[in-house]
Amino acid sequence: MTETALRSTSQPRRFSLDMRALSPFIALIVLMIAGALINPDFLTASNLLNVVTRSAFIAIIAVGATFVISGGGLDLSVGSMAALIAGAMILILNRAGGADASTLLLGMGAALVLGALCGLANGLIVTFGRIEPFIVTLGTMGIFRSLVIWLAAGGTITLRNADLRELYRPAYFGTVAGIPVPILVFLAAAAIGAILLYKTSFGRHVIAIGSNEDVARYSGVPIWRVRTLTYVIQGICVAIAVLVYVPRLGSATPTTGLLWELQAITAVVVGGTALRGGIGRIWGTVAGAVILELVANIMVLSNFVSEFLVGAVQGAIIIIAMLVQRSLQRGR
Repeated sequence: MTETALRSTSQPRRFSLDMRALSPFIALIVLMIAGALINPDFLTASNLLNVVTRSAFIAIIAVGATFVISGGGLDLSVGSMAALIAGAMILILNRAGGADASTLLLGMGAALVLGALCGLANGLIVTFGRIEPFIVTLGTMGIFRSLVIWLAAGGTITLRNADLRELYRPAYFGTVAGIPVPILVFLAAAAIGAILLYKTSFGRHVIAIGSNEDVARYSGVPIWRVRTLTYVIQGICVAIAVLVYVPRLGSATPTTGLLWELQAITAVVVGGTALRGGIGRIWGTVAGAVILELVANIMVLSNFVSEFLVGAVQGAIIIIAMLVQRSLQRGR
């Protein structure tokens, strides 16, 4: 009996694939094949670069959302926050009046600070107020959106200085070695996010809190500090996305960032991060953001479904992703 037990424990573990980690990349490949079959122009370099470039905003925001959700939180305010940061940044640039690099850096720095402060406000209310993240960020979503409407007087906030707009254009339309700048920015954000989440004690603490907050507290994890920092990271990621977004149109409106929270959360869930917390996958999140834009692109290139139903399809995707996560969890 003892020999049998020793023999069984000494046997090497079977190699098993983590389907939750692999599923977004499998879905990406399937979509690529489907797109190529639907329209031969789908696989052209210009179309694929356009798809990935357009996904950059959501990908950057979703990197921050991965930290929040992995730690057991949720942020519904990111779209309204993006609108507020974009509007405030443009107003600062207009007020500065210059058309040089120092003026642009001033506006960009202000955007990053405002993003961090918005995230800090969300985090402090959640942790010290002991209010559910859903309620807190639902409230700040309304606050941020109303502030944009007030700043814009119900209209549009436009970057008036033509020379400054021309100086800022490369942040979205520029390329480095043939690769669009927004792609390089979101890859850099994802790489830094991956290092933070996988290679630092902070990342381990985030996962620990999302897995079991009580156990993490008894283990000495500073719950309030770690959770608040996840929201600060989210705010900074929103600000970085805005820095790339503003030169695209040169303006901000009360509808800027509308439904970005849905797309960011969908990208995170499709990427394999558990919505209940405890599991975070940065590169899966990036794949999830690209998947959403690929779906929209395929809808535009085909006549199967109206492109006006993109939001409905994305809503269906997050429901399907949750059902898949539930089935994989039961299968363990």
